[in-house]
Amino acid sequence: MMPFACDVLTLFPEMFNAVTQYGVTGKAWKNRIFELTTWNPRDFSHNSHRTVDDSPYGGGPGMVMMAEPLEEAIMQAKSRQQGLGITHPEVVYLSPQGEKLTHATVKELSLGSGLIFVCGRYEGVDERLIVRQVDREISIGDYVLSGGEIAAMVLIDAIVRQIPDVLGDPESANQDSFVNGLLDYPHYTRPEIYRGDQVPEILMSGNHAHIQRWRLQQSLGRTWSRRPDLLETKLAHGMTTEEQKLLEEYKQSHKTR
Repeated sequence: MMPFACDVLTLFPEMFNAVTQYGVTGKAWKNRIFELTTWNPRDFSHNSHRTVDDSPYGGGPGMVMMAEPLEEAIMQAKSRQQGLGITHPEVVYLSPQGEKLTHATVKELSLGSGLIFVCGRYEGVDERLIVRQVDREISIGDYVLSGGEIAAMVLIDAIVRQIPDVLGDPESANQDSFVNGLLDYPHYTRPEIYRGDQVPEILMSGNHAHIQRWRLQQSLGRTWSRRPDLLETKLAHGMTTEEQKLLEEYKQSHKTR
């Protein structure tokens, strides 16, 4: 199977050592399940100072990344991926103005063969570059970072987890939070009693049907109490009679606490 191709345009390529050297993504990179190539826009600048930014037209604070170095870097990244047989690599710009990242978006992107990430800096990038080259703008949340690198790493990590054979147990990805539209249930491990707090008895029962029911109820309850917006979406798509019953039981039991 051909590795999932990631090309990243960044002024700080060394930051992406965190993706290729550590954790789940590091293991996937070493096993050639995905590959990552970085491109520094400064290498595509046409002056001796390797300039990639300039002051904004119309005035205002800060600097704006210039279109030409970014576009030339994108074209090189596209050429590289096309050489691997990826006909139309999608270009993603990490931006606070983009669509909010969701698990559904991650799953969709993971089904492709390659992505090109554009990491902005300063006040952003020249809009003409976005119009000419960017296929999709994605935001990881309603806040501002110093640049797109951390956001790109978040997206790469989330996508790589979805690629077959990356996680040791294929069920791990299927049981993560948000996969079924709910938050994850609580987890416990040894010791059975930690500083007076005991693991819920049902998890020690060995009755897998009852355990699954308890875990589903905990997921429903946590989503109701912590992320009611997610529960509204779940309700809009339809909840089973069993799920509705479990949620009502959870609500009743927590009213008395």
